[in-house]
Amino acid sequence: MPPTTPYAGKFNSCPPYSNNNHVQPSSPYHGGSGPKPARDDVYNGAYSPTENPYDVPQPHCAYRTTSVSSGSTKEHHYGSSYAVSENPYSSPRPHSPRQHSTSCPGRAYRHTSSSCSSEHSCRTNGAAAKARLYGHGVATSYGEMCYHDNSLVSASLEALIQHLVPTVDYYPDRSYVFTFLLSSRLFLHPYELMTRVCHLCVEQQRSGDALLDKIRFREVAPKLVQLLTEWTETFPYDFRDDRMMRCLKDMTLHVARGDEYSWRAMQQMTQRLIKRLSALGQYEEAVAALNAAAQERPASLKTKQASAQRADILSVCDDPFVLAQQLTHIELDRLSFIGPEEFIQSFAMKDPLENHKGFFRKRKTSNLEAYVSWFNRLSYLVATEICMPTKKKHRARIIEFFIDVAQECFNIGNFNSLMAIITGMNMSPVARLKKTWNKVNTDKFEILEHQMDPSSNFSNYRTALRGATQRSETAHSSQEKIVIPFFSLLIKDIYFLNEGCANRLPNGHINFEKLWELAKHVSEFLVWRQVICPFDRDRRILQYLVTTAVYTEDELHLASYESEGPENNMEKDSRRSLRSSLLHRENRS
Repeated sequence: MPPTTPYAGKFNSCPPYSNNNHVQPSSPYHGGSGPKPARDDVYNGAYSPTENPYDVPQPHCAYRTTSVSSGSTKEHHYGSSYAVSENPYSSPRPHSPRQHSTSCPGRAYRHTSSSCSSEHSCRTNGAAAKARLYGHGVATSYGEMCYHDNSLVSASLEALIQHLVPTVDYYPDRSYVFTFLLSSRLFLHPYELMTRVCHLCVEQQRSGDALLDKIRFREVAPKLVQLLTEWTETFPYDFRDDRMMRCLKDMTLHVARGDEYSWRAMQQMTQRLIKRLSALGQYEEAVAALNAAAQERPASLKTKQASAQRADILSVCDDPFVLAQQLTHIELDRLSFIGPEEFIQSFAMKDPLENHKGFFRKRKTSNLEAYVSWFNRLSYLVATEICMPTKKKHRARIIEFFIDVAQECFNIGNFNSLMAIITGMNMSPVARLKKTWNKVNTDKFEILEHQMDPSSNFSNYRTALRGATQRSETAHSSQEKIVIPFFSLLIKDIYFLNEGCANRLPNGHINFEKLWELAKHVSEFLVWRQVICPFDRDRRILQYLVTTAVYTEDELHLASYESEGPENNMEKDSRRSLRSSLLHRENRS
């Protein structure tokens, strides 16, 4: 197939991206390539050339399951991994004829002006709703759960919670488990959900006969353990809440009274969870220490002679491919610690009419925010490196170097670093250096800008991303598996999907079609984040990238004016004002 853009073929080292239709993302529970291996020695205060300072075990399932039926064997499997052939978003069959019949409602929407693909998805689903209205497709209702063509489209919150509860002869579809655990926090706290699920699971086994109750709970215990394992492995950050851990401990004690094998599985699950949460704490401390190190050595305005003596990026690494590899290390390190629930919690409990409890006022999105901060830091680092040198020839060389680094990031599939570099080079203090840019061959830069052109809702970038995803799915090497999306756009897509579709339908049912769409976006991210970076680590380069001081926006403007003087009275006034304010700031500090 030809390259996805007319320019892609010019980058010889980049494998050609296929332009075929995008394949559905694999399940977050898929065991294809396996999760990251566990490591005990996490960040020890500095980057190591052989050890990832952020690398900790990714959510790793410690069980294998098969489809459950009333005739399922009582033998329980808790292997080291498992695979699922089903698509996590395939339409679940109506499992639950437990409720009474109701009509299936239509779908409600909130319209926005966004043109993003997620909103388009909502409109597409709106057409599907109209098709159902006029008799196209098959609509079915099971009590308070409504299906269309075997796909769950709406239900009451109580019915959805009941549908999550395993019984002796029933276990919820994996795609449903992931989707509801992800988005249920839009309606209730994870602690409330876990308490109700565990209570229902226990109460459903009560018959009034103590011996029979014990036998019935022993039969359902492995399925309850399986559900809790999926929860702890995929959404471990929910268990930073002490109430969640207490509930987990209570269920462990309850299971211990009925089934020793399931009790041991619960113990192992808890140990893995504690290890994961410990590694998360170490990672957050590491990021805080790195940020503090950068702030302790603030960039200061220097004379031309002093700035000439400052180490720059070329003195640390003069190979664009190596720098792109180290940027990819940082990107994958930080991606791996973003919990899937953070995407939902970034806008959970926003509507005071629907969400009166407000338990997410203090949003648990610190790792997501830290990753966005990394993007901003890299952009400012690029601009600082360009504006710092005193000689025009040196500035032009650094610009050309970063263009080559951006090209290598594109070839690797690291679109986030690519966009950060382009953003830094388009900042006004850099863009105004006309004499410097006249010495630069900008052909490759224009190609890269075309790839990340925001017009038509980033259509060129989305085409390249689909190609990178297809390459990852058919990869023959670890490097080909790398897909690092432009993260801010991913967040924007999920945000507009949430804003463009109502959480609830007019009859009070939860709009589960919206929840399916949210889960599809987040599931694809989970597949991308589990890739292990195959490149060698360079401690010196990594340390420079995450700790070296960068200029503020005002300092960048002043450094730009000192490199190439003001061209008009407005720029002269701006330089005079910046000098005065920055000197005043330095005197106060």
